[in-house]
Amino acid sequence: MGGLDTSNIYIFDVHSDVGKPVLHKTITNFVSESGGAVGPHTFYAMPGRMMITALSNDKDHGGQAALVEYTNEGKFVATHWIPSPGNMNGATGAENADGYNYDVRVLPRKNVMLTSSFTGWSNYMMDFGKMLQDAEAMKRFGQTVTLWDLHTRKPKKVFKVPGAPLEIRWAWGPNNNYAFTTTALTSKIWLIHEDDKGEWQATAVADIGDASKVPLPVDISITSDDKHLWVDTFMDGTARLFDISDPMKPKQVYQKKIGAQLNMVSQSWDGDRVYFTTSLLANWDKKGADNEQFLKAYDWDGKELKHRFTVDFAKEGLGRAHLMRFGARSLYGS
Repeated sequence: MGGLDTSNIYIFDVHSDVGKPVLHKTITNFVSESGGAVGPHTFYAMPGRMMITALSNDKDHGGQAALVEYTNEGKFVATHWIPSPGNMNGATGAENADGYNYDVRVLPRKNVMLTSSFTGWSNYMMDFGKMLQDAEAMKRFGQTVTLWDLHTRKPKKVFKVPGAPLEIRWAWGPNNNYAFTTTALTSKIWLIHEDDKGEWQATAVADIGDASKVPLPVDISITSDDKHLWVDTFMDGTARLFDISDPMKPKQVYQKKIGAQLNMVSQSWDGDRVYFTTSLLANWDKKGADNEQFLKAYDWDGKELKHRFTVDFAKEGLGRAHLMRFGARSLYGS
């Protein structure tokens, strides 16, 4: 796990005693080892490797970002800079490239890796309300998804996906060659898919709520049968469920307000339980009574979310509730 503000990385031993994780190693030289990458965010486990998305750089704290690769033991391997107009590294789509980074996911059987885009250190360390009123800051958001060759770690194609695409989730089925992402600022669902000619494309396929109200879609989760997609929106604290039986035509079939603010969503593999957390970023979470910090669990019967329990992080003195994973949702591959 890592810190966006400090760029430190903490490796815990969770094997010796799963109930008592022990700090094994702290990496404090991530920035210098990586050649200037800042803000470790997504930690994606692959065989023998940990792929880490960095959201910024130490040169200008802007949007030029990178993928940074380590061994399981915490030894630096390589830095892979996100394509930008002056450094495409062989990828097509220079007219789209912006260098931003956020999430990473892979589809091994097709030898592809996807990265999405967000914003740089100067924005994610800014107070959210102030940033929304800063016209220049609002221009500093990524507009791209990048397709990579998984084995060579070389970028192949940069897609234009306006509005800061965040989480990426691949479909689970062995013949389903597509992934979904959502755009935080334009409130759309995008499909990254392989067409009939074997070419990868990016297509906007659905709206999430009312984009004019900036609901700010954040985390997403695909059910194991590839029939439904959960989408959380931060600003209105609402979970929405989309029917994605036809991935080109998602349709909203359910929604429920979970709290004043909402971030992550995860499911049990059978889909009968759904979990939610609240915190987006320390500087972006809401103020006062709306600064709710919780983990909530619900039963899902196919028609309605029914509350099971809540862990109030504020009441328990646990800080901010951000990332969690249940079931097999973070395993390598599909």
